Amino acid sequence: MSTSPDPVPEGFLSFTEVALDRAGERLPGIDRSAMAMVLLLHRVASAIVYDLESTVHRPAGWSWSAFRMLFTLWICGPQEAGRCAELAGMSRAAVSSLAKTLEAAGLVQRTDDPRDRRTVVLSLTADGSDRLAETFGTHNRRERDWAGLLTAEEVATLNGILGKLAGAAQEQDWVRRR
Repeated sequence: MSTSPDPVPEGFLSFTEVALDRAGERLPGIDRSAMAMVLLLHRVASAIVYDLESTVHRPAGWSWSAFRMLFTLWICGPQEAGRCAELAGMSRAAVSSLAKTLEAAGLVQRTDDPRDRRTVVLSLTADGSDRLAETFGTHNRRERDWAGLLTAEEVATLNGILGKLAGAAQEQDWVRRR
């Protein structure tokens, strides 16, 4: 038996229109445009992450979180674990746990910081760097597939808008340290 007399959405992404309509009925006066922006942004980002994880990262033998950490170290070089967590958008506890797993897999090296023995510095091993570079090629081809759903002008506009949101969130200090 259905708990709602209205039709339910067909899937994850189609949920947005139903959510906008029902929220507007239940709370007249909501900002439908703002709700749509955040809900669509979140749902599309989640769909892209799921797609990348299932088609690229799981076949490579790691999770989306592992990719984020490896990619951060590949781009930035050796990092103190706390800084790596900040740059990868993860908690310190998650990075600590993941670093142990990736170290056991031979992809990451953990060393004590000579200036402060309580601090751990993370770096990619040669194998970690090679595997990340190989996997990132596949990852980027999939990013190109997603971007290919839009025109070049639409991609440039979307990148500009997302950059503006990111910059404003940073200025407002809405992006908190983890």
